[in-house]
Amino acid sequence: MIKSLSLVAFAAYASADPIIWPRTVPSLDEAATAKAQQRDDTATRALSNTHIKTSDGKCLFVDKLSGDSRANLTPVKVANCGSTDGQGWDVITSGRHINAADSMLVVSTLTNACLDFDPRGPAGGQVTLYSCGGSPDGSGSVAASQIFPFNGERGPLDLRPINGPGKCLAVNGAVVDIADCNDGDAAQKFTFDDDGTAVTAASTTTEPATVQSSTTQSIAAKSTPAGLATPESTAISSTSASSIAAQNTIAKPTDAESIIETRVTGTTVTTTTGSGRASNPTKQILVSGAGNALNPSAVAEAHQRDDTAVRAFSSVSIRTDNDQCLSVDRTAGDYRENLIPISLIDCDDGVSTSAMWDIITKGKHNDGSGGSAALVVNKLTQGCISYDFRRDAGDQVLLFSCGGRADGSGSTNAGQLFPFTGETRFKLAPVSEGNATCIIPRNGRLDAGPCTGDDVSFFSVFNL
Repeated sequence: MIKSLSLVAFAAYASADPIIWPRTVPSLDEAATAKAQQRDDTATRALSNTHIKTSDGKCLFVDKLSGDSRANLTPVKVANCGSTDGQGWDVITSGRHINAADSMLVVSTLTNACLDFDPRGPAGGQVTLYSCGGSPDGSGSVAASQIFPFNGERGPLDLRPINGPGKCLAVNGAVVDIADCNDGDAAQKFTFDDDGTAVTAASTTTEPATVQSSTTQSIAAKSTPAGLATPESTAISSTSASSIAAQNTIAKPTDAESIIETRVTGTTVTTTTGSGRASNPTKQILVSGAGNALNPSAVAEAHQRDDTAVRAFSSVSIRTDNDQCLSVDRTAGDYRENLIPISLIDCDDGVSTSAMWDIITKGKHNDGSGGSAALVVNKLTQGCISYDFRRDAGDQVLLFSCGGRADGSGSTNAGQLFPFTGETRFKLAPVSEGNATCIIPRNGRLDAGPCTGDDVSFFSVFNL
């Protein structure tokens, strides 16, 4: 799909000005976009609302409707200067989402999203704009995929993402792509042109979502059983409560936050919450454990995101020593999304919130009683990796409500805390077991065994 879209875009590019580009969403979810793309008014801007020019004098731009409903995953395109909106860029050298010297973020003045290189994406779809900090809902802090070396020069210069050694951004037809760095390649040279005037001035306003209905949001959050919803959900229909109650459609869920799926298919996803949960109030989601189907009210109560928490890492993948990634299937547990096994998947199979994790060092469910320790929280479900010695061997490591109580009322549980001092490679040794038991990969999932110091008991954080 990316390839076909690129061909359409290139045909338009070659034929006329102004350009009509393909779009993947009819409008943005205004509330979700405002949360995901917040302007950092505390930031130091070396340049503001500047043009970025290619070696042949064209300008980089973004169409805010070419990504998802939160203006994430929008490709960076190339057009004649002044021919499109979205050609303004800010160069940020310090702020909420950058903590490195001699470095910069490149931020769209139109959308407030950051230029981002994600090697997990398909060829041709690895360079996009994404919420600064790397979390799709705007909760991220610093993401290496968005930081580029910068010494103050305007160019011509290379744009080298620090998470891709030897890689440089490069013009590829009508879009910006990634390539092996080649100093002699003019397609890899960009210049900040501060004299240019962007077509669209700085703005944080987004187009309203097609439907904003507080009535249907309330129905989605309270009806049971039904597809998951949270207060952040945006309803896609003004269906009445009576008609919703009359429907009882069974459906297999999809992870609507799938980055790879969105990039490859251009699928319009307007029914997600900040944590990536589908919010269609007319469909049951079956589960393999107790309760038969997810109960949205019980799930919302059991798995509340801790917005007060300190996150050492946000939206990262966690890999085993043999390069498999931790992931969850939210239908593999009970009706509250508890007791879910943590599966091991091929890290190249695609990236979604089910395989993204937050490392929390302080918060409602980490009160410091475990010393220098962290919770490992799944981005999709907001459940914590938990160890429970009382369960059968082979089934002692599961995703469970943070705090250790099934209904979400728990505070801090030592079986969910793991020693952590900020490193990117660490053991998961539950504090409750005094460093004698370690979480290990076994038989396609996480299991537990004695801590031996072998590499098999180590995990690593990637895609910071």
